[in-house]
Amino acid sequence: MATLEHYRAFVATIEAGSLTAAAGRLGCSLQTVSRSLACLEEELGCELIRRTTRRLRPTPAGTLFYDRLKVALGAIDEARSEVLRGAAEIFGLLRVGASRHFAARFVVPAVTAFLAAYPETEVDLVLADERADLLAENLDVVIRIGDPLSMSLRGRPLVQLRRVLVATPAYLNRHGRPTVPADLAAHVCVVRTTGPERDLWPLTCQGRSLQVPVSGRLRCNEAAAANAAVVQGAGIGLAPLWQVRTELDQGLLELVLADYEPPPLPVQALWREHPTPTRIRAFVDLLQQRLAGERL
Repeated sequence: MATLEHYRAFVATIEAGSLTAAAGRLGCSLQTVSRSLACLEEELGCELIRRTTRRLRPTPAGTLFYDRLKVALGAIDEARSEVLRGAAEIFGLLRVGASRHFAARFVVPAVTAFLAAYPETEVDLVLADERADLLAENLDVVIRIGDPLSMSLRGRPLVQLRRVLVATPAYLNRHGRPTVPADLAAHVCVVRTTGPERDLWPLTCQGRSLQVPVSGRLRCNEAAAANAAVVQGAGIGLAPLWQVRTELDQGLLELVLADYEPPPLPVQALWREHPTPTRIRAFVDLLQQRLAGERL
């Protein structure tokens, strides 16, 4: 099959007027150019260059092919230059803010891929459980979960995080499986003391939003610890799917009230600079692409 090098050899031969001159232009041997032309003509099934003892001359098919190929190769070279130029413009320090738990799972892999793709960059990753402040922390971009897009900031929606209710099979066998949201009143729930929901869980019923009161003997201000308590059988928990999907896949947890699943949480990237710096756009593009391939 003809390659890009074969096409370049053909164009160089037409423009240089000889195989020797084309080889010199391309920095390769005369035999390489000759083999490239022979391969190209064999694949196309026609003569592209008529060779005489004194000169080379394109055939009518060769002239047509050259005209089209010259434009195509020019477009390829221009596209390559644009990509290289864009990569060269991505340099310097990028300060990224995100929540600890989400960052460790999803933002850190994107950061390492970004650093590998753009060797002239550095990243400061600023992680906290509380909402990061762009201005106070001098951040370039923050990854926020649950907040709507701000009118005062630039931003882009990245993904929606599915939320689920879960419990261990042992707990459900012992206490019964809730069938409607009101059944939660008779169950022990592991309540997170951070975030807007706390002891009012947002479920949905036929498109309507419900605020269902829950209570339990264990309250926790940290997501990983709350999830661990649910896995230990402490009660029913509410968590983003990505935090408990391994335990669900392993059968350690079961979905509860799947028909009343809470609305998903939006994740967005926010920044304040306008126009958007190239390094921010490149990082957000990369993070969005990676998140799109996750089961969230």
